[in-house]
Order: sequence, then structure tokens, then C-alpha cells
Amino acid sequence: MATTIENFADLPLPEQMRMGLRRLGKAVAVITAWHGEKRWAMTATAVSELSMDPPSLLVCVNRNASLYEPLSLRSNFCVNILHSDQANISQACFGDNKGEARFRLGHWDSAACGTPLLREGQANFVCEYQDILEYGTHAIIIGRVDEVRICGDVDPLIYLDGCYTRACPLAPEGTAAQGE
Repeated sequence: MATTIENFADLPLPEQMRMGLRRLGKAVAVITAWHGEKRWAMTATAVSELSMDPPSLLVCVNRNASLYEPLSLRSNFCVNILHSDQANISQACFGDNKGEARFRLGHWDSAACGTPLLREGQANFVCEYQDILEYGTHAIIIGRVDEVRICGDVDPLIYLDGCYTRACPLAPEGTAAQGE
């Protein structure tokens, strides 16, 4: 049953937040790390640029996620932005799949520091661990970007309203959106 505007305010705040966040489309990424002679991977949408000087990104990781331990121990990491045709890789990197099973799809290389990176990802940001901030159920990990790779046309996998989708332009290429 759909939640109406009338009963939305009666829902617990966490449920209101979940419903609000379903309206926030985000690029899907697989965060990878190398630690303890093992590869680690996790699907995420809580990724953001932090600064251009120094170039840096932040990733938010649940403290119950398997990737949390290597990141909390200062492992370098890679943010692999997925292409719209890589939903299967996203699905392989969460849930019941663990360890090397998360790397069974795609072509994986290693950065100079050993961090796994998805060769055909939309973009790869190899990051050197800088800092961590723990808050509630999650940790915010900051990484200085040391290397960027891009592949193919811009067509990232997007997660919106509980589904995978893709971005499409609203206006023909080369025309400004109304109001600019």
C-alpha cells in the first residue's frame, strides 16, 4: 500500500528518512581494498567528492560491513563507478556473497598499491587512506585521490527508488537547461 501525504508524518522518522532517500538518485560504486593479503569489495552509493585541492573523496561504510575492518585499519581503497550495464557486478558485491566471490564478475586489475580496480568501470578513483570519522552505525572514510581512470562514454549505473536505472538528458546536448 502506498504511503499518502496524510499518513507520512505518522511514520517513525527512520522510515520517513528511508522514503525520502529513495528519491535521491546516486551513482552505484564498488568500493575495493587490499588488506591482509585479501581483496575486499562492497557495493555503495554513499560516495562523494570532498575536495579538489587536495583531490579527495569520502565513502560511508556501515560498521557491520566486512569492508569496514580493512578501511578502519587504514587500507587504501578504490572507488569504482559502475557502468549502466554492470548491475550484475553491483549485485555480486553485496549480500550473501563474501570474499573472492565478490570478484567473480568483471575484469579486475590492481593499482600500484595493490588495491583492486574494475578495468571496465566508468571511472576508478584510487585513494590513499587519510582519515575516518565514526558516527552512528557508519564510518566516513576520507581518501586522497592518487590516480583516476575513465572508460567509455558517460553512462553510470544509477540507484533510484530501490531500482537500478540510468541517466538520460532532459535537454538536447549543447542546449542550456531552462533557468540557467
